[in-house]
Amino acid sequence: MGELANSPEDGREAMPFVAPCRQLGPGAPFVWLKEGWADFRAAPGLSLAYGMFTVLLSWLASFVAFQWGSYWLLLAALSGFVFVAPVLCLGLYAISAQLERGKAPRQRTSFREAGVRRLGAEMVFALILLVIFMVWARAGSMVHVFFPMESNPDLADLATYLGVGSSVGAIFAAITFAASAFSLPMIMHRDVDAVTGVVTSINAVLRNKLAMLVWVLLIIGLLLLALATGFLGLAIVIPVLGYATWHSYLHTIDADVFPRHREGVTATPRPERQEFDI
Repeated sequence: MGELANSPEDGREAMPFVAPCRQLGPGAPFVWLKEGWADFRAAPGLSLAYGMFTVLLSWLASFVAFQWGSYWLLLAALSGFVFVAPVLCLGLYAISAQLERGKAPRQRTSFREAGVRRLGAEMVFALILLVIFMVWARAGSMVHVFFPMESNPDLADLATYLGVGSSVGAIFAAITFAASAFSLPMIMHRDVDAVTGVVTSINAVLRNKLAMLVWVLLIIGLLLLALATGFLGLAIVIPVLGYATWHSYLHTIDADVFPRHREGVTATPRPERQEFDI
């Protein structure tokens, strides 16, 4: 399928509002993890640098929570990680893009790709996540009406409170996941706006519910294992998941109709094209 030129108005109005997606089997997430691990092994130094940065952030959040807050503050900070993680992975997408084009990955290039060239779309995406987070916080505060007022509440009352709170949190976490699963990799890969990326991501998630459920369970499982190591496991888990997310986008989203970026790593296609256009 041909690509549109990168001229200012060339075909912009004719482009679709959402990119089509491929149908995925339930085993697809395991392929993404395999490819993510391969990228980690190909760039261990840069990968561990990103991973250790995440570890330090987690330790800092834990210190602040225990020093000036409580376990609930720590839980809130870890919940907020759902919103921060997709943005932190932008540099990892750039590393994968360099590797698949046969280039030696460089930290400087990754920072430039993630923080400068895509800044406008990333800010809009961050604003979307901020709105979701604010609504989530408001909904979370309203959950307190279910908190038992008795000094010795029974188990049923506590179960109701925890059940409602967990359900509300799960709903907003699902919305965040659907919006960010493929949107940021698409913004990195093609010259699209944040809204197109978010709508494309939600559409792909809804059309591949089983595969994405497997993917979510794998992510949760790996993160829990990392937390069990006192956050040290995040040094490996976060880079692998970031690379895997990039490959999940390439396997799922057919973005051929959208133009490439005028400059940067993804301005040129990969030397070897597989059965899907990337």
